Amino acid sequence: MTGKILLYYKFQPIADPDAVRLWQRDLCEGLDLHGRIIVSPHGINGTVGGDIRACKTYARKTKEYFSGIEFKWSEGGRDSFPKLSVKARDEIVAFGAPDELTVGEDGVIGGGVHLSPEQVNELVDANPDAVFFDGRNAREAEIGRFKNAVVPDVDTTHDFIAELESGKYDWMKDRPVISYCTGGIRCEVLSSLMINRGFNEVYQIDGGIVRYGEKFGNDGLWEGSLYVFDKRMHTEFGAPDDPNFVQLGHCTHCGDATNQFYNCANEPECRTQYLSCEGCRDTTQLCGECAAA
Repeated sequence: MTGKILLYYKFQPIADPDAVRLWQRDLCEGLDLHGRIIVSPHGINGTVGGDIRACKTYARKTKEYFSGIEFKWSEGGRDSFPKLSVKARDEIVAFGAPDELTVGEDGVIGGGVHLSPEQVNELVDANPDAVFFDGRNAREAEIGRFKNAVVPDVDTTHDFIAELESGKYDWMKDRPVISYCTGGIRCEVLSSLMINRGFNEVYQIDGGIVRYGEKFGNDGLWEGSLYVFDKRMHTEFGAPDDPNFVQLGHCTHCGDATNQFYNCANEPECRTQYLSCEGCRDTTQLCGECAAA
């Protein structure tokens, strides 16, 4: 059997999120898919893995309810996820502002302008003062980000509103700002939050880093590896030994090049994910702070 992973989201008003949650759970269990799905009044966000035939059936049946939803396909499968988790929540991306987001049948209302990967490069070429703004957490940016990107000091999406309102990014408010994230969903919300707070020209990459990387590989403005939320932990858009590949990640302990994250073994006291080379991983399975304690 050939396995695949599906990454997707759709902003669409849902009158009964719990009913959709139950339907999605039953659908995935019947197809033997694992992954994580969140349903809210604003729409659905998920990543699931399994046999390619099961993934095709899942995509077809999900499209019957979520018209126009797009699926990004990648390598992997059911075993890329420890289990199936399907939850109903107030937000499909937890920025802590459910009442601030407005969603219509065509998606988020008042968000940033969508750009294709080609349009991203055209905008940057035409506007030297354009700024890439990372819509992920700072840990994800350790191994990959757009060239000269601004990386906010945030651990979770809940931290973004306070960060935007801190004043430290006010210098960007009159510049073209290209927000970006893994598959595009976080920027659907983040771009609207930025516009609501006085950022005048905000864009988002249609399909996120994934679509951009698929288009340009190591030859575009993206540098390094992409953090992913399954057992792989990271993926690349071109060969790591390609001369154009930019190595950004480094071992927490010795500084050697690595893109591999691990969970600190000091659980449950510590839940830190840290970068480590294989050599240091053989020596210690602790993050830098716990190893130094």
